[in-house]
Amino acid sequence: MTATASEGPEDRAGGRRLVSGVVWNALGRGVPLIVALAITPVLVHLLGTDRWGLFTLALAMVGIFGVFDLGLGMALTRAVSEAIGEGRGRDAPALVGATIWALLGLSSIMAALAYTFMPLLIGRILIVPPGLEAEALAAFRVLAAAAPLVVLNAALWGVLAAWQRFRAANIVNMPVSVFYYLGPVLALMAWDSLVGVMVALVLVRLVSGLAYAALAWRDVPGLGLARPRFGLLRPLLRQGGWMSLSGALTQMLLYADRFLIGALIGLTAVAFYATPLDLVMRMWILPVAVAQALMPAIASSYRSSPERTVLLLRRGALIVAGLVLPACLVLVALAHWLLWLWLGTAFADGGGLVLRILGVGIFFSCLAFVPGILLDAIGKPEVTATFSLIQAAVFLPLGAALLLVIGIEGAAIAWVARAATDCAGRFLLAARYYPPAAEAGRSLLPLLAVAGAGLALMVVSPGYVLPILLGVATFGAVALLGWRIAPEEDRTMLLRRVRLA
Repeated sequence: MTATASEGPEDRAGGRRLVSGVVWNALGRGVPLIVALAITPVLVHLLGTDRWGLFTLALAMVGIFGVFDLGLGMALTRAVSEAIGEGRGRDAPALVGATIWALLGLSSIMAALAYTFMPLLIGRILIVPPGLEAEALAAFRVLAAAAPLVVLNAALWGVLAAWQRFRAANIVNMPVSVFYYLGPVLALMAWDSLVGVMVALVLVRLVSGLAYAALAWRDVPGLGLARPRFGLLRPLLRQGGWMSLSGALTQMLLYADRFLIGALIGLTAVAFYATPLDLVMRMWILPVAVAQALMPAIASSYRSSPERTVLLLRRGALIVAGLVLPACLVLVALAHWLLWLWLGTAFADGGGLVLRILGVGIFFSCLAFVPGILLDAIGKPEVTATFSLIQAAVFLPLGAALLLVIGIEGAAIAWVARAATDCAGRFLLAARYYPPAAEAGRSLLPLLAVAGAGLALMVVSPGYVLPILLGVATFGAVALLGWRIAPEEDRTMLLRRVRLA
């Protein structure tokens, strides 16, 4: 099911289209995730603990590169979606072309700066063993040079999302993303160097970008690249600037702790902390799948159909909670055993408690995507950015203090506190700036409270039996609350399918 320029907001915000987008987005990220989980032990073995720590930092850099677009990529998705919803789809190609040219220029400048200052990061900030410094510098510089690919890929994905081409985009994305994890293994087998790993990642990004461009050509012939009209970017720059600031602060809050650990303790501690954190953050594929489907739907409907928009908000939150909570319960209950099974005794002993703690925070981190995407879709990214700035001022010092006092477990506690604050704050802000959303937020509050309390009790419970029992009770209580607040049409559809089965 695809979008056309003549579709109205009711068509683009329909429940079936939302579910279809979520399913395809989840598959597009879930299949590569399974491959990544299987390959991680091989990568750890081939790289060794110190180089694995550097590899996790490199992946963090890729996430940080996403803010080099000044938010224009997501602002483009919103603007094109709104135009399609209002019947102005013919205006989109010129806007797409101007945005792509602007992003290419901006990201190239930022890549050059990152390349130039990389010796400062490797030689002065991180505690890198002397024997690895040259290899790390060369590898990170390869990755820095590829920043424009990261930015342009995200923009092209945004174009596909605006036209709700989730099926086609993810059919392409799945095999390409699998090689994002297979590529480093093959590179290490041919060339035992982090440089080869980074070259493999860059090549995969290049193939991905070419594939997205080919798909986007259908809706935007020529991708609007003939004589860009940069004047069209003025409305996007305000939106994009705030989105960029919000994204930069979010990335900083997500990744600052591992750089602090690398600077204050060392790369082994980074590995024991970053590996559980990367594991729980893999669950972001689920809320991202939902958010990517929600953005064009809400941007098309929030002005003319507030009741449909609120329905989307509640439905999106319940989908995220239903998908994420079971995984969180399993991670918290079986953290030590899962790490032992996956990476061995050293990682289980070094990061088991960290994984249990982070398993609580990732639930709230995932739920925060839903009100956050509402604020972006209605044109209020400055609200999210300001809130993120406040969080940075509070939680970065708190994380550093707890890291020094408690160790990496303290950093994990600070991460959880920030995630819970972020989730609650975004729901409150969504209600303030889009009043129809207030009722949906109030209805979700008991569910969030029960889930958070149950997960926290599991962390402090000894052994395996009691956490598992608490997990079962928590899941049952949250399922009951979710059923009570689910939209009537969703409950009817689910009951009908159960009867047919």
